[in-house]
Amino acid sequence: MPPIVSACRAAFFFLTRIPVGGFPYSPAAWQWSSGWFPFVGLVLGAVLAATWLAVENTGPFAAATLVTGLGMLLTGAFHEDGMADTADALGGVVDRDKVFEILKDSRIGAFAAASLIITLLLRISLLARLAELAPATVPGLIVVSQCLARTPPVWLMATIPYVTQDDVSKSKLVTRAGLGQACLATAWGGLGLGIGLVADAVTVGESTAALVAVVAVTLFLGWRFVRRIGGLTGDFLGATEQCAEVAFLLAVAVVRGGGVA
Repeated sequence: MPPIVSACRAAFFFLTRIPVGGFPYSPAAWQWSSGWFPFVGLVLGAVLAATWLAVENTGPFAAATLVTGLGMLLTGAFHEDGMADTADALGGVVDRDKVFEILKDSRIGAFAAASLIITLLLRISLLARLAELAPATVPGLIVVSQCLARTPPVWLMATIPYVTQDDVSKSKLVTRAGLGQACLATAWGGLGLGIGLVADAVTVGESTAALVAVVAVTLFLGWRFVRRIGGLTGDFLGATEQCAEVAFLLAVAVVRGGGVA
């Protein structure tokens, strides 16, 4: 099986708890796996969208909570863990070496707890708000947001050095992404957005605002990571996915709620 194809299975193995088989993967498969991250999001989004349709009669807030919880179950809260560790590491200390110590610490600090509460509340409340504004579009928005949010981390991997020491890194091969992986990820992200546009889940105006928001958040986070420790860690990439997801939903909600879409 060509590495670029087996890399798809490696991406699911890395990002989710879904049993896909194929382990162990070759170094080439691991290195190409990041290009398939948005495709993983596309599949996860489809599962979550189907779940939304099954439980939407429980009400927007309950449905959003159930969908968000299922997403965490399917991924093992992989990105949420990165968000929490990043918040603790960058929020609580100044010393670079101490940042790495906190990133390896499994305990939850005040910054981690606060970041998880805020991001979870935002994701749930924004989905509920979008359901109030246009309920029929929410399944499509879930698919698009899950897909697009996994694209920015790949671009950060391709443009910013990975600074976690290889002997302690769990993802040293995955993070060695280049322009090829970033372009593949962008193609999947574009497909996800295209599906949303064709399905009328999102308008051109909403998608434009959302893309601007996601790019702005990604650029800020990349700048912040480089400024603080000179590059990326795996946890930083998880935090980027969470922030990109919130940025997408927030931008759509703001545009749609203002009636300017």
